[in-house]
Parts: sequence; C-alpha cells; structure tokens
Amino acid sequence: MTTREGSLEAPTRHALDWKSPGFYDEARLEKELERVFDICHGCRRCVNLCTAFPTLFDLVDESPTMEVDGVRKADFRKVVDQCYLCDMCYMTKCPYVPPHPWNVDFPHLMLRAKAVGFRKGEAKLRDKLLSSTDILGKLATIPVVVQFVNAANKAGFTRNLMHTTLGVHRDRVLPEYAADTFRSHARPNASFPVRDGASTPGKVAVFSTCYINYNEPGIGHDLLKVLEHNQVPAIIAEKEACCGMPKLELGDLESVARSKEVNIPVLARLAREGYALMSGVPSCTLMFKQELPLLFPEDDDVKRVAEAMFDPFEYLVLRHKDGLLSNAFTTPLGKVSYHVPCHLRVQNMGQKTRELLEMIPGTRVTTVERCAGHDGTWGVKTEYYENSMKIGRPVFRQMSEAGPDYVSSDCAIAGRHILQGMGAGGEAGAKKCHPVTLVRIAYGI
Repeated sequence: MTTREGSLEAPTRHALDWKSPGFYDEARLEKELERVFDICHGCRRCVNLCTAFPTLFDLVDESPTMEVDGVRKADFRKVVDQCYLCDMCYMTKCPYVPPHPWNVDFPHLMLRAKAVGFRKGEAKLRDKLLSSTDILGKLATIPVVVQFVNAANKAGFTRNLMHTTLGVHRDRVLPEYAADTFRSHARPNASFPVRDGASTPGKVAVFSTCYINYNEPGIGHDLLKVLEHNQVPAIIAEKEACCGMPKLELGDLESVARSKEVNIPVLARLAREGYALMSGVPSCTLMFKQELPLLFPEDDDVKRVAEAMFDPFEYLVLRHKDGLLSNAFTTPLGKVSYHVPCHLRVQNMGQKTRELLEMIPGTRVTTVERCAGHDGTWGVKTEYYENSMKIGRPVFRQMSEAGPDYVSSDCAIAGRHILQGMGAGGEAGAKKCHPVTLVRIAYGI
C-alpha cells in the first residue's frame, strides 16, 4: 500500500508532550529531525517562506551524498536557529501535516529542538534578556531611566556597543519605551449596559500585553476608545504577566508555565463571568488561543480562556454581524497599505481587520499577506538582521507601491520593521498607524 502524496483534510494540531522525558532525549530528537528534514528535502515546497528551508536545502545540496544523511548532525542546529515559529509552513504550505500519516509538524519540531538546546544551557544571555519583556519594560519605564534608555537606543555610540557586546544589530530601529505605561493610565468605561450578541459577549476584559503596556500605550487607549464609542463595557485584567510567547520562541518552556500560572487564573475567572477576553497583539492572542492549549491540553481553565479570547477585529466584525457596531465613520483614511502578520493568519479567522477597514468610506486598502520577517526579537539580533530584511523585501515593495497615506499592521513591531524597510515611509512619507488607531481616527474620536 502506498502513502498518498498529500493530505486533503484540515490540519490537526497535536498537543506538545513537553513534560515527558523522551521529549528532551537528544538521540530521539536527532532521529526525528533527520526524518522530517528528509521529507522536506524531497518536497521543497516551503523554500520561499523563510530562511530555515533554504538553509536546510543548501546543507543537503552541499553534502557528499546530496541527501540528508550526508549532512553533519551538528549542522541541524543551523536550520533550527533560522526558524522563528511563524507557523506558516504548517498552516499554508506543507501537505504532510497531520492527519497525514507522515505527521510533519515542522514548527513544533523546531520548538522541541530549541527546548532541548535551552535545557542544555545553549541560550545566550542576550536571548534571555530580550525575551524577558516584562522585566525589561518595568526597568526601562522607571521615571528618568526611560529618557536615558530611549536616548541610548538612538545614539550611535551605544548602538555600536550593543552591536558588539549584546548582539543587537546597530541598524535595527528599536521601539521606544513609554514614560506613562498603559496600565497606569488606562481609563476603561464599564458603565454601559451589557448587550450580548449572537456571536459576541457584550462586555470585554482587555489583556494589556507587555508591548502595549510599555512601548505603545496609545494602541491600548485607542482600543478602549473604540469599545467605548460602541458602548461596550470594558475593564482591564487586574493582574497579568507576559503571555509567554518570547520565552516559547526561546525554548524556555518552564518560564512559559510560570507565566501561565499568573495569567490563566485571572483570565479564566473573567471568562466564567461572561467577558470576551481581548489582546491587541496577535502573538499574545495566539499564545492564549493555540499555544497554551497545546502545551497544557488537560487544563480546563486554559481551554476556557482560549474559547473566550478574541482578536480586536475578530470581535468588532462579529459585533457588526450581530448588528451592534457603529458604522458612523466620519473621517476617510485615504490609501492604507495593510499587512497581515503571520501570528494573525494562523488564527484561522479570515482577514477581519481588512474587512472592517474596507467598511470606512473614502478608504482604499491594499492588503499584503506575507511574512515581514521580523518576528519579535529574531530580527533584532546581529546574526539574523540581514535575513529579516531580506525576507521582508517583497513586503516592503508591495506596501510602498500603493503610495499609501498609512502603513498598518496588527503587529506593531512588524509595522515598524516595514516602515524601516520602506525607508521611513517611502517616497509618499506614509505614517505608521495600528489598525485600531485607524478605526479611532475614522470614527473621529
């Protein structure tokens, strides 16, 4: 009996058995890497997604046998290091994902390899530091300190020093830290009556996220304004830690578990009270919707949080379908170049942000659905910066060609990366705005 070429069924994601001893067994890991790499070598469908696959195929083509068995096992790590867990190969390209009997889950295999490497002590101090977003944010936003940090992140001398000592590329435009954090100045309005829709709970609890809290609080304030304009009662989750995505990408699964123990009890209680949970950063939303349920499949509270978690535009478009969203847009946006980030695409909910932006009169949306190549801290690092710009080049070009008034991405970091790649907004001098901010502008509030 022959195995069919590809799978026609929808992908099935298996839970990650990361607590079993076999998960960290290097011999088993090496065997599985060789098996999956051999399948990838025979297919090569994902060659244009990122640099992980070209790295693998170059290793194979340059080996004595021109097969995976000719590649030195120590070189497998070169492939692992190029993967930043965007999930695009699993969700959009690979025909051999489960339920296909070959059971290929490339991102989770890379995660396993990263976890083995982390347990062996291979993670650099820089990587541990950059992935500690909550700690960095708390330190960097201390009064007086914040001005120094922001100035240092722009100064040539300190950037050269960071490049040579920390491994943070001197040319990467870094986000500023906010003098006033979102959580300390948020003013949610919970005074409206709860109007549940057929598809949406009528009240929202916002998970701030490290990035919005410490770097771009304006996104959070604009989200609250949009909810208030639509008379949706909103609160802020009273306690939160980092969602855990930066530590997941590092392979530090124990730290992910510790963050989960802080966040899930609070969010699960809010979900039980009937709140829609909402995060303004796609990676954080994905962490609660997909990654934590796959890491902790037996935890009922994790499942409850996943079921209650919404992307802002997923919620707003469903609210529109429930007949409960205001369409009284007063300000046209002109031309918007909109980028769909990978961690939004893999949530399998369609292009809800584009759908809502296209409801705004006098607005023309050009949508680019391709990885921009930054991915959290990956594109910040000296060894990956050039690759991140290379991966993003088609996105920079397509976003610029429309001559936009606004450059926008649900991932604020990707938006900054794209603007940098376009050359400070390109010839048209486009302004970077988060989609939530664009909706606030369109409402005239």
